[in-house]
Amino acid sequence: MIERILGPIRLRRIQRAFRHSAVTVLCLFLTVVVLRGTVGAGKFGTPEQDFKEIRDHFSSRGRRVEPRRVLEEVQPETTDKPADQSNNYATFDISKILVDEGEDEKPDPSKPYSLGPKISDWDQQRAEWLKNNPDFPNFIGPNKPRVLLVTGSSPKPCENPVGDHYLLKSIKNKIDYCRLHGIEIFYNMALLDAEMAGFWAKLPLIRKLLLSHPEVEFLWWMDSDAMFTDMAFEVPWERYKDHNFVMHGWNEMIYDQKNWIGLNTGSFLLRNCQWSLDILDAWAPMGPKGKIRDEAGKILTRELKGRPVFEADDQSAMVYLLATQRDQWGNKVYLENGYYLHGYWGILVDRYEEMIENHHPGLGDHRWPLVTHFVGCKPCGKFGDYPVERCLKQMDRAYNFGDNQILQIYGFTHKSLASRRVKRVRNETSNPLEVKDELGLLHPAFKAVKVSSSS
Repeated sequence: MIERILGPIRLRRIQRAFRHSAVTVLCLFLTVVVLRGTVGAGKFGTPEQDFKEIRDHFSSRGRRVEPRRVLEEVQPETTDKPADQSNNYATFDISKILVDEGEDEKPDPSKPYSLGPKISDWDQQRAEWLKNNPDFPNFIGPNKPRVLLVTGSSPKPCENPVGDHYLLKSIKNKIDYCRLHGIEIFYNMALLDAEMAGFWAKLPLIRKLLLSHPEVEFLWWMDSDAMFTDMAFEVPWERYKDHNFVMHGWNEMIYDQKNWIGLNTGSFLLRNCQWSLDILDAWAPMGPKGKIRDEAGKILTRELKGRPVFEADDQSAMVYLLATQRDQWGNKVYLENGYYLHGYWGILVDRYEEMIENHHPGLGDHRWPLVTHFVGCKPCGKFGDYPVERCLKQMDRAYNFGDNQILQIYGFTHKSLASRRVKRVRNETSNPLEVKDELGLLHPAFKAVKVSSSS
């Protein structure tokens, strides 16, 4: 009897549980459908995908937008413009920005050319300045004058694609030498006097620097196409204590033969004194471009041995000045040929390997030249006097020859004189200050430290 009573009860419970389950399933289905529609209508996927989309949708509201996503959204639309339009240096016409403002000031043809106002008491003015400025002595050590090396190049880019690269090598080379020998350096790119363009641009610059730097005892002019190739050689300054102007040359070629290549003005030393201002004034009159320079060139060709026909240049003018006015200038001019203040590249560069094998830096002469000068190569111009390939290869060799002497301080050297690559020649050490200075190229500051610390 009890079983007959409990049977209908179980049946009703089962039916009620089934109805509740059906309602639960229906609610869950409707919830999923609604949420799927909220995240993205028209998208269908697996439940895992649906829940991932729901999670990403709600959680992204509280997060900072990803930077990469922002960058992608702000990228401009791609265009069909070729890559060599506005952002390609190789195709840009540099003349668009090389604009000169107005014309150069025209000189008064009725007045003789002058580098500047006549100065006759510079020695007195300078002596007074040095007395009142003891922190800037004109000598920085015993027989060690304060020297300013001056070089430069045109204010415009070179006329060929590689010229500026070789100018960079050349100035790097000069900086290295000056750093080792305590010499200051001035690099000029401004044409200070339009009348003195070309060969003659150095004269107004030199005069201005002498007057602006009374603390400098010697100014060292060096052409941009000349390189130091003996980094250890120190100029014998004591030798010139009674002279004001030092050039590479030979007395007999100047005073006896009047040979136009008897000296070279691509690298010279000039003392800061009244005498130097006077010789600059005497040197300059053949320099103004145009008719004056052309007519002076004819005189120089007629009077000097072996000179071709071309406009007056500063070197020929100096030969003529010394040969015709020796009594006035000759006793203060030192024509140096004991070492290569100027060395012609054509007879030096092919002998570098022989020099390395048989000699060492510090000699400065034909055994290891102080300066190698690439006369006639004109690396910044369109045309030179020699084949371009030969000039550039030899300039690379000269640069590497000098650079090896710098790199060896740090334990490296070029793989060859023709190679840009370097190799290690000294292993690293935990006692770097005890490494032997085989080339004698440690900076003077290091030598001073050694002396003071040992005393």
